[in-house]
Amino acid sequence: MASTVYYTATSLDGFIADRDGSLDWLFRQEQDGSGQLGFDAFLPRIGAVVMGSTTYEWVLAQGVDPWPYHVPTWVLSTRELPRVDGDVRFARGDVRTVHQEMVAVAGERDRWVVGGGELAGQFADAGLLDEVIVTIAPVTLGGGAPLLPRTLDLHLEELERTGGFAAARYTVTGPPRAG
Repeated sequence: MASTVYYTATSLDGFIADRDGSLDWLFRQEQDGSGQLGFDAFLPRIGAVVMGSTTYEWVLAQGVDPWPYHVPTWVLSTRELPRVDGDVRFARGDVRTVHQEMVAVAGERDRWVVGGGELAGQFADAGLLDEVIVTIAPVTLGGGAPLLPRTLDLHLEELERTGGFAAARYTVTGPPRAG
């Protein structure tokens, strides 16, 4: 069964970008995309992608050409953003509508919430986030964009070493139950 997955990297202290919005810290680390939880195994599972405007602008700033995602990609934003060649669809509002469209086009393949943490949180709030796969970098940042600024209950499914990173896959079991 296809899942909606937040797949990302984080610093050991829980940030996906530093205080300046940079990911330079991530690319200085020893990486290995192989293995069950590695990026090389994850990417072929994906049938649709969703990201926020900050992530989209970061991808564009890297000078990628052509557009790196070969599946339909939704960008959630309240702003007008530059367009690129590729199947990029702009949306605003409730993530439920985008999720329905992603399910329709992805079929049996998974849906990837690329980033950021707030967007993944919106999917979680709507009960649409099934898994969190996080690779934990051997670095602390002391602040920045949080991994997932929500309170969620998760169940650890598997752990793996991927280069210098620790990778963990969790299923989302729901918001915490009142005590």
